[in-house]
Amino acid sequence: MAVRRARGSERGTGREGAKGGARKSDYITPEGFARLQQELDLLWRVERPKVTEAVSRAAALGDRSENADYIYGKKRLREIDSRLRFLQKRTDDLAVVDRPPDRTDKVFFGAWVTVEDEDGEASTYRIVGPDEFDPDRRFISMDSPLGKALLGREEGDEFSFRRPRGEATIAIVAIRYDPPGEDA
Repeated sequence: MAVRRARGSERGTGREGAKGGARKSDYITPEGFARLQQELDLLWRVERPKVTEAVSRAAALGDRSENADYIYGKKRLREIDSRLRFLQKRTDDLAVVDRPPDRTDKVFFGAWVTVEDEDGEASTYRIVGPDEFDPDRRFISMDSPLGKALLGREEGDEFSFRRPRGEATIAIVAIRYDPPGEDA
């Protein structure tokens, strides 16, 4: 598994664990990192200047205490600034995983895993970081109950894990690693 620090952080390769390196939940795919960078860029270059201009126009109208455009604009500006601070800090802390692990027969970060439940129903999920989980795309966080239960397992493993609805038993049917940019 190749890991590169997002902004040249000197904390290590991301393999060390909690002592001085990235935690597991600091991993992100190149596609996920690009989406966060896109959001940061959009907020900084488009949204914030637009809201700042609207607040300036509203302030020029006079009494700010009863000016709904001014009050809403300032509130929206605080929301944008808060999200910008979060994204800047988060992208600095992330470790981008840009290649599959050496052992592709086991479930690690970035794997597409096909599982079968007790009823014989198959489902496929991709193991991603908490910043990218998306149930509609079948992306599950490595920090979720199923994500944690899958990590390190091999094809053919059958196991039980606790989920919010109760205990479940599943079997791993297939594991694959797609090259970056090929979300199946």
